Formats: sequence, structure tokens, C-alpha cells
Amino acid sequence: MTDRRTELAANLARVEERIASACAAAGRPREGVTLIVVTKTYPASDVRILADLGVRQVAENRDQDAAPKAAECADLPLSWHFVGQLQTNKVRSVASYADIVQSVDRGRLVDALSTAAVRGGRELGCLIQVAFDAEAGERSGRGGVAPDGVEALADAVAEAQGLRLDGLMTVAPLAGPYAGDPRASFDRLMEISTRLRATHPAATMVSAGMSADLEDAVAAGATHVRVGTAVLGVRPRLR
Repeated sequence: MTDRRTELAANLARVEERIASACAAAGRPREGVTLIVVTKTYPASDVRILADLGVRQVAENRDQDAAPKAAECADLPLSWHFVGQLQTNKVRSVASYADIVQSVDRGRLVDALSTAAVRGGRELGCLIQVAFDAEAGERSGRGGVAPDGVEALADAVAEAQGLRLDGLMTVAPLAGPYAGDPRASFDRLMEISTRLRATHPAATMVSAGMSADLEDAVAAGATHVRVGTAVLGVRPRLR
């Protein structure tokens, strides 16, 4: 445990230095960027170490792993983000522990999340996941709605009971016009965010950037970066 704590502390320090340097280069205050540590595939014991090291935002992408982990860590002062593609049959479970669902990409999911949030007496933060590899009016195979579908979906979230529209999320695309150019996709996300905030001023969260491209996300203006491997190490294979 001591060795793992030492490892995680050193990794966190390196990531913090990267974020601070990126903020300085972009002329942004360090407090303008929030680190979310993606703990998928790692045990609750790592989450406990991270919490003890000051981490307050963690993310998961599979409910079957996240639900028991969140329950085991329910005593910790953490905010849980769900960042994976979400099937409607998992919504009730996810809505019981997630504080923010970052992967909202279709109306049916909005309806299911609203029903679950109301049933559980909770308010769920929601981010619209924008896919820059999706054709107009379509969803990406990796999740996310095409840019032209953001406005309607955002309106649906804002009008839904039990849901709160917090902003936008994206993953740097592997295909399409922005493939291999994460900075361009993050710049485009910021443009969409600016338009969204004209009609939904509270939707200020922009989640972009991971271990390999967090500097590009900070330079573009992201408010949150999602870092897993750089903090926790190379992930074990999924079972």
C-alpha cells in the first residue's frame, strides 16, 4: 500500500505540473482547470489513496465496475462522473451514485435519466457528449451526438425534471476531419460551448483532454480534464 501510495502521489504531482504549465502557457489561472481522475479498471483501494491525496473528482465508464466501487467508497468526499456509453437499462443504477453523467447523446437517454433522477430524489448533472466523427444528425459509434444535434439535446436536458445541464464533453476523434488533431477538435468544442452558453448560461463546463492531450485541451479552454493512465498507470486488460 505504501509503495502504491508513493507511486500515485508521484504520478499526481507530474500531472499537476503538466496542468499548471499548460495553464501558464495559455495565460489561464490554474484554478480554472479541474482534474478528474479516471479510475476505471482500478480497485477501490486506489480510489481511497487518491482521496487521501486530495483528489475529489473521479470517473468511471462501466456501471458493473463503478456501482460496487462507488458503494465501497461512499464515505469519501468524492464526486463521481460517468463517462462511458450508457445503455438505458443501466441508467437507474448509474443515477444512484453518479453526480454527473458526461456521455448524454440521445433523447431516449435524457428521458431515462430524468425518470431515474426523479425516482431517486436526486439532481443529476449532464454533459452533452459531442462527436466530431459523426455525420450530421447521427451518433458516433463511440458515443456522442453530431455537433448539429447539440442544441436540441441541450434543450431537452434543460427541460427535464431531475437533470441539470452543465455543459459539453468530447473525446478527441480517431476518424473524420479532426482525426490526429485534438487541438482543432477542442477548439471546435469551445465554439459550440460559446453558442450554447448564449441560451444556457449555466452550462459552463467543458470536459476535454486525457493523458495524451490534456495540454491541447487546456490551451483550447477546457474547464475539466479526464486523466487516467498518467495517474494510475497502464491499464490492465478488461475481463
